Amino acid sequence: MSSFTIQPIGFVRSSRDAAIDDDWDAVTALIELDAEQLQPDATQGLADFSHIEVVFLFDRVDAAAVCRGSRHPRGNTAWPQVGILAQRAKDRPNRVGLTTCRVQRVDGLRIEVSGLDAIEGTPVIDIKPVMAGFAARGEVSEPAWAAELMAGYW
Repeated sequence: MSSFTIQPIGFVRSSRDAAIDDDWDAVTALIELDAEQLQPDATQGLADFSHIEVVFLFDRVDAAAVCRGSRHPRGNTAWPQVGILAQRAKDRPNRVGLTTCRVQRVDGLRIEVSGLDAIEGTPVIDIKPVMAGFAARGEVSEPAWAAELMAGYW
């Protein structure tokens, strides 16, 4: 298999510096984009969108902690053991995170957002505007444990 090198396009600036699993909507974060990676007009038109998807790297996950099989989500044995690809956990093989968050303000290469579940200094790999045409098509279903896990997350 081939491997790829990805350069961060920016970094998260947040008051939260630990990966606490809940209450992320209370956090306002700033994404500072790298002027060496992007031109100043790279965010032009982004403020017209209410939400963006932020792709980032869980850079502080220890490689030894990466799960390549199955486990109980959050270590909770009341929930079924499911494969890492059936979870959104941070200790996944490529440690890539994806979050849809609300755009508060765009100022050049600085994007203020709420509801970004990434901590201070997290490398940002990409940003995409949320467009209804790219949202899930048809009914979305999930197991009961997933709804329980997310009850206090935002």
